[in-house]
Amino acid sequence: MNFVNAGHLLVVGTPIGNLSDLSPRAREALAAADLIAAEDTRRTGLLLQHLGLKKPFLSYQKFNESSREATILERLRSGQTIALVTDGGMPGISDPGERIIRAARRESLPVEIIPGPSAVLHALVASGLPSLPFYFGGFLPPKPGPRKRELLAAAERGHTSVYFESPHRIVRTLTEAAELLPSGARIAVCRELTKKFEEVFVGTPAEAAAKFGENTRGEITLVISHLG
Repeated sequence: MNFVNAGHLLVVGTPIGNLSDLSPRAREALAAADLIAAEDTRRTGLLLQHLGLKKPFLSYQKFNESSREATILERLRSGQTIALVTDGGMPGISDPGERIIRAARRESLPVEIIPGPSAVLHALVASGLPSLPFYFGGFLPPKPGPRKRELLAAAERGHTSVYFESPHRIVRTLTEAAELLPSGARIAVCRELTKKFEEVFVGTPAEAAAKFGENTRGEITLVISHLG
C-alpha cells in the first residue's frame, strides 16, 4: 500500500503493550505521515523513538476532539497526510477517533485503516469463554449505581460481555460482580495484555474477587459470561 498519496487520514492501530506488535504496514504509515494526531504525544513519542522516526505532533484526545476537528480537516483538504493514533489499540474503539473519521468521510476525504492490536479481541480469545455473539461496553461506569446496573445487564444478556476497567476500581467492581452475578457465571480478568507480566485469570465472580486486591496494577479488560 502506498501512503504517499496526499490528503489521507491514516487511522493506525498501535501496540497495546508490546512494541514488537506494531506491523510493518503501521510503521510505513507513520513514516509517511506529515503530521501525527496523538491521544498522548509523550506516549506516542516513545513509540516513534523506538521506530527511529521524528514527526510533528498534534494533540487529539477526548477533551479537544471538537476543537481539533477543523484543524485536521483543513490540513487534509490542503493535501497533508495525517496519521491518527491513540495510546494503544485501534482509534475509535473506546478511544478518540470516531468523530474525525466520520467528519472526513462526510467530506469524502480519503480514510485508510491500518489495523492493529485490540485488547477487546485479545481478552475475548484468551478467556476461552463463548466468543459469538459478544457485547463490548467500553469502560464500566465509575459511579456505583450505573456500574451495578451494567453488571446486572451482563448477567441477563445471555452472551459474553467485555469491558475495560480501571485498576483503581477493580476491587470494588469484582466485589459487586460476586454479589450480583450468578454463582455459576465465569469472569476473566485480563491484565497487562501483551506485556511482560500479562495475566489472564478465569474463574467464578467470587474467585476473582478473592484473588485481586488493592495492589492490582495495569490496564484491565474483563470478560463476563453467564456460562460456567
